Amino acid sequence: MSEPFIAEIRIFAGNFAPRSWAFCDGQLLPISNNTALFSLIGTTYGGDGRTTTALPNLQGRAPMHPGRGPGLTARRLGEKVGVETVTLVEAQIPSHSHTARAATSVAPTGTPSNTTALARSGGGQGYQTNTSANLVDLASETLATTGGGQAHDNIQPYLTLNFIIALQGLFPSRS
Repeated sequence: MSEPFIAEIRIFAGNFAPRSWAFCDGQLLPISNNTALFSLIGTTYGGDGRTTTALPNLQGRAPMHPGRGPGLTARRLGEKVGVETVTLVEAQIPSHSHTARAATSVAPTGTPSNTTALARSGGGQGYQTNTSANLVDLASETLATTGGGQAHDNIQPYLTLNFIIALQGLFPSRS
């Protein structure tokens, strides 16, 4: 493996950080032992800048290039955005309606399908197949609000790997 640049980040499939590397897990490091690294990353990822600096935390996050592209939101180096779960509110859902219809005639079938409607119960049946006649709207209470306000997952498909950062190596020169 070639000599890394200090602060270089690589994906590593092992379950340990190799010598002179550390996991990108947000840990705090003493500046006194990592002066070259601190001169490159400063407090971009945390730390107090006097005694500590922090490594990037890529746990549960996807890396993203800083800056702004056409039609994209500007992002700063080290900025954390996004959430792993989200709870939708009514204002975030596209406007739509649900209309439940029922037949006034006696139901000939007990099996629902996309070509049947609710009907008056007749002999234990609950649906009728003529969905173009004798239909009336059900009471508005029939279609009650549902859901409990719980969050749902909001993460892209993933494969778990480790990100590691070089603590020692070549000091990168500016081009």
